[in-house]
Amino acid sequence: MARPIGVARVVFGLGLATEEAAQRAKDLGWEFIDITVDPAAPFDQPELAVPVGDRYTGEVPVAGCTVRTPRREVPWDDAVAFLRSVPGVRCEPSPYSVLNSAERIRAMCEAVPGLRITLDTGHITTWGDDPVELLDLAAHVQLRQARRGVPQVHIDEEGDVDFRAVLRRLDDLGYDGLISIEYVDLPDLGLPLADPVGCALALTAHVRALL
Repeated sequence: MARPIGVARVVFGLGLATEEAAQRAKDLGWEFIDITVDPAAPFDQPELAVPVGDRYTGEVPVAGCTVRTPRREVPWDDAVAFLRSVPGVRCEPSPYSVLNSAERIRAMCEAVPGLRITLDTGHITTWGDDPVELLDLAAHVQLRQARRGVPQVHIDEEGDVDFRAVLRRLDDLGYDGLISIEYVDLPDLGLPLADPVGCALALTAHVRALL
């Protein structure tokens, strides 16, 4: 099934303006861009060179956008209350968050009616689960090759994400959301990477060949 493929704005580094990142995304062949927005006006953005895919609102939940999932140290009941506070919000599970296992993700989606996730294949794979098994909960999907304990690797390196299986499962689910590519160079968060753009382009070519 043909699908548009986008890119996360963070791939281009934190120092580049969103407008410039969107133009670079277009020039490199991506069809939309995931961006960070002001939660007070998440949909009031200047026109960009490519459409916006996902809107990340940091720690402020906004319906239809992705919010930062509460950190691991946050009590479970507080995390449930936070994600219940705004119906229609999405959250992104990660090893650093309270949602750091498949069991916890499913438990949270049961505790918060209508909750859907932004599924990052790199995050899920890092802690040892198979992202394919959680795609039924996804409203947005970000792709990155990874392996257990290693959150991002080039598509030509050894990795555990089976992108053919990911795409097949999305087709089987009738998934009508978006797919974007995300690699990051964020050493302060333990995620250094010399060439996130090159890694993102290589994975994009790999995924497009599978579509």
